[in-house]
Amino acid sequence: MRLPTLWPALLAALLPAVSAFAQPADEASSTPPSRGWFDQGKLLATGGVSQVEGAGGGGLGAWALITGYGSDHGAGVNGHYTTVLLPDYRLDTLGAAVGLFDRLELSYAWQQFDTQKVGAALGLGQGFKFHQNIFGAKLRLVGDAVYDQDRWLPQISVGLQHKENDRGAVIAAVGGKGAVGTDYYIAASKLFLAQSLLVNATMRFTKANQLGILGFGGGKHDAYSPQLEASLAYLFARDFAVGVEGRTKPSNLAIAKEQDAYDVFAAWFPCKNFSITAAYADLGNIVIKDHQRGAYLSLQAGL
Repeated sequence: MRLPTLWPALLAALLPAVSAFAQPADEASSTPPSRGWFDQGKLLATGGVSQVEGAGGGGLGAWALITGYGSDHGAGVNGHYTTVLLPDYRLDTLGAAVGLFDRLELSYAWQQFDTQKVGAALGLGQGFKFHQNIFGAKLRLVGDAVYDQDRWLPQISVGLQHKENDRGAVIAAVGGKGAVGTDYYIAASKLFLAQSLLVNATMRFTKANQLGILGFGGGKHDAYSPQLEASLAYLFARDFAVGVEGRTKPSNLAIAKEQDAYDVFAAWFPCKNFSITAAYADLGNIVIKDHQRGAYLSLQAGL
């Protein structure tokens, strides 16, 4: 699929803001420190993992944290592979993201949704697959989830995810209004170091059906609606975290009621270059199949 025309404009709009915040005001030089651009200056696990749509965060929700371990003088980059194995479907995601100066995040994810035997029941053919490109951007506005421990203000970021689905004809047949859409969100994250606890809340404005896999809008609703993403993570050790997540979703299509999603996860960070996340995820009803609960596994590697 071609790169959306909004991408260059988005970069042009955001990069001046990044340049303005890239260094403290009392820094006279723009030269990065001797450790280089990939300085890995952030604490272990504070870059989060790769969210299922490519952003830095938890498995289901985007967080205010900027991906990677680059400090406000450097950059971080990572790639990930995620699979969700459900009783009647399978979702695979490949993606990459870069964090710049702990201020701006740019991400890309490619999703493949395999309908397996359900595809035959729907008349699409067994193993029929939907594909989706997701281009994301996130900008940290205020706060620092890690270092502002003496302030009540959380880290707050705004972001978007532009999604392009390749099955426009099928989406129209099931009642979807379009195969291309953009989600917008605002996220707040706070790490309570003394309690080893991270809390995140995100408000997403979306028209997406099943994260965009079944397009955007439908016969029941065709307008943006606010949806909540919440995460709570406890660090048992500096390299191991467990937590829970919830994500509400709109129900736009007349063919089936879309339900909210939840997971219980564990994430291991053996080093800053690699992490493993495993979860039990409940995605509710997907089209004609209820009780879509199964395993979530994500591998992330980066600099």
